[in-house]
Amino acid sequence: MSVQVLQSPLAQVEPLPASRDTNPLSVLSEDERLHFGAVHQVAMAEVAPLTRRMEEEGQIPPELVKRLARYGFFGVVVPEQFGGSGQGFFDVVLTVEALARADAAVALLVDVHNTLITGAINRFGRRSQRFRLLPQLAAERIGAFSLSEAHAGSDAFALRTTATPVEGGFLLNGSKAWVSGGREAGLYLLFARLAPEDGGDSRDGITAFLVDRESSGLTVGPPEAKVGLKASSTTPLFLKDCFVADDDVLGEAGKGRRLAMALLNEGRIGIAAQLVGIGQAALDLAVAYAKQREAFGRRIGKNQSVAFALADAAMQVETARLLTWNAARLADQGNETRYAAAMAKLTAQRMAESVTSLGIEIHGGAGYTTDCLAEKLWRDAKAGTIYEGTENMQLTTIAHGLDL
Repeated sequence: MSVQVLQSPLAQVEPLPASRDTNPLSVLSEDERLHFGAVHQVAMAEVAPLTRRMEEEGQIPPELVKRLARYGFFGVVVPEQFGGSGQGFFDVVLTVEALARADAAVALLVDVHNTLITGAINRFGRRSQRFRLLPQLAAERIGAFSLSEAHAGSDAFALRTTATPVEGGFLLNGSKAWVSGGREAGLYLLFARLAPEDGGDSRDGITAFLVDRESSGLTVGPPEAKVGLKASSTTPLFLKDCFVADDDVLGEAGKGRRLAMALLNEGRIGIAAQLVGIGQAALDLAVAYAKQREAFGRRIGKNQSVAFALADAAMQVETARLLTWNAARLADQGNETRYAAAMAKLTAQRMAESVTSLGIEIHGGAGYTTDCLAEKLWRDAKAGTIYEGTENMQLTTIAHGLDL
């Protein structure tokens, strides 16, 4: 009896050449590697030593913000002609991850500025807006994003802040909440809706405005007292007949919802990068402690239960990083990122919660004290489960992609 050997169709495919142009996703190009290394060096040398001071004072020192500006961290995506470095969104993601390993609050300030402000003006701004604002934003002026309102929560587009057309512009009235970097900002990308008689209900007529901090009728409220990210100012904004000129409308009046959605997709990727940095910092701290802490006559890292827990944590961090990097590369290539961003952000927030919690446990009692950095990382990670969309919001987005 003869046996017929069935050959896989793959066996008939020509073998791939030994050398290919594309790198594995986990391998950076030479320029990317140098960029990440440079940011990481600055983060460890100039940001990390200030972490405790920033926690205690509840702010990022203005002199540190100026130094970060001189290093070019606020002009990553700003074209060279406007004083930036003209890099891509993936470079922003690398910058945020590297900074978050040192301090998540600093990373958040840089992330929002690059992703939601300079990126928005560069993509959607008129020529006059780019020429007027981008050089300032690349050099020293901080930008902040203002969409949320206190009553709305996850229903981000249920806006009550109104924009009433007047001669030469609009009058804004209402209040905004949860503005990251609100204290430091000199420019706010703020969303309001056209007054009901002009734009319909709260979901119609949404418009993006570039509002100067010194605008008459704008008041920046005091920072919120938060569990984590204490150095990051989170403020409300109050608007009373705040005049904004027609020239400071970003995009088209009444068409701001789509603009906001495009920005929020990239915003989620940026926050995922921040959470990857937090998770990596927690893992590094836990591994270092497991290598030197001894119990029952041997280092605890030699115990299988500890080693396996850390191995699982390493896998979680790398998974979140790869999803985040993939989403960022998709964005740079002009691809749809809605689902990739949601997957990256959800995976990263779950990872950061899990790995930072493990970090406290590895340190034992010491990990539960404020003398140990592990507890700060744990507190900082919690914000990632809320801003830029909760777990259920990410799952809803991903489920839509399944076309159920």
